[in-house]
Amino acid sequence: MTEHLPVLIIVVPLILAPIAALTGRGKAAWVVATAASWWCLYAAIALLQRVRSEGLISYHIGNWAPPIGIEYRIDLANAFVLLIVASIGAISVLYARTSIAKEITADRGALFYTAYILCLTGLLGIAVTGDVFNVFVFLEISSLSAYSMIALGQDRRALTASFQYLIMGSVGATFIVIGIGLMYVMTGTLNMADLAVRLPQVADNRTIPVAFTFLTVGITLKLALFPLHLWLPNAYTYAPSAVTSFIASTATKVAVYLLLRVFFTIFGETFSFGVMQLDRVLMPLAVVAILSMSLVAIYQANVKRLLAFSSVAQIGYMVLGISFGSALGLTAGIIHLFNHALMKGALFMAMGCVMYSVGSVRIEAMAGLGKKMPWTMAAFVGGGLSLIGVPATVGFVSKWYLVQAALEQGRWLIAAVVLVGSLMALVYIWKVVEVAYFRAPDPDKEIREAPLSMLIPTWILVAASFYFGINASLTADVATRAAETLLGGLQ
Repeated sequence: MTEHLPVLIIVVPLILAPIAALTGRGKAAWVVATAASWWCLYAAIALLQRVRSEGLISYHIGNWAPPIGIEYRIDLANAFVLLIVASIGAISVLYARTSIAKEITADRGALFYTAYILCLTGLLGIAVTGDVFNVFVFLEISSLSAYSMIALGQDRRALTASFQYLIMGSVGATFIVIGIGLMYVMTGTLNMADLAVRLPQVADNRTIPVAFTFLTVGITLKLALFPLHLWLPNAYTYAPSAVTSFIASTATKVAVYLLLRVFFTIFGETFSFGVMQLDRVLMPLAVVAILSMSLVAIYQANVKRLLAFSSVAQIGYMVLGISFGSALGLTAGIIHLFNHALMKGALFMAMGCVMYSVGSVRIEAMAGLGKKMPWTMAAFVGGGLSLIGVPATVGFVSKWYLVQAALEQGRWLIAAVVLVGSLMALVYIWKVVEVAYFRAPDPDKEIREAPLSMLIPTWILVAASFYFGINASLTADVATRAAETLLGGLQ
């Protein structure tokens, strides 16, 4: 069975998704979703271990050899992404049981978990496939599921947020499929490895830069890079808490991975950064995202919205690492994929705990929560310290690598931007901490700590943020080797 894990990580949850729908009950569907999520985590860990020991995995669907048949191709880069998505999926489903029961009506529970499994399947599929059209198919599976889950939010504005995401996501998907179509017309293949060989032979044709541009715009819209981020703040703010924590920790990370795959595997570093001079576009956008979105976050009164704008800024850090076009820069970007998933997942889960007990995530509603909900607010502080980049947290590791990558190229101003972004994060995190710990609670309002079923998953992510901040050897090693794989081209 081990040799078939590349396809089973997709097939098993894909089979379990309709079973969850057929149960018709939220609790039974949750059991199915939990089984699917933890199976995917087992498969992701096994695949990462296998890639680290044996090297590249090439799995041919139906024993049809690529490029004629569909290939699932796993190296260290996407094995690491599989681990990120599967880990967050397994933890989020544990958190979702209590959170979703509170925020979604019972008759919709089974449908929610069906959409959850499908979204997880789509995200894993994007990472595992070596076929660009399959990327589009899995992208649509994950996106349609995400639209549905966001629309289940209690606030009526969740419907508007979902519709806005649908429109923007459809535009992005259209750009992507046009880019794929143009590449196919010029090369006659959809296999990523085959495209990497054939594209240089037709690179002088103007169709190739056009295809590259369509793909870049479509993917950056999906990952919410400034200024194509307009769908993200409302989607994160009004979605159910479990949905926000899951999507914020996975969807944009997979889109960043896809950007890496397009730039470095399909088109290659020479074309992307030499011919198209991508760094001249990505680096300014990343800098503006870090500074402007951090500034916008400071003025937010809704903490989920604050964290949403913070996420756009953090995406800027990832894209900044990519824009260096160096091994150290790529390493920084890939490390931050993992680290941001941990810290932002913990922060959104903490806000889900507040929503469960208080019924609001507005800053003024959090007065005195440091005493009323000590474990929840301690988790928020832990995630906040990581977001700021305090030593011994994963956020510090990410920013350390980014600063090193900037200084390696003599870009002192870029290094300063990273540090200024950390100071701005301190300001908006402190806003919440000040109200929670230094203001008196409302004496007429009875507030209790969140249930253990929500606190335990939250604290798992907080603990991981500190563990991988203190012992970053595993993530740094995998990210470094993944960056070398991407820069080295085909194996």
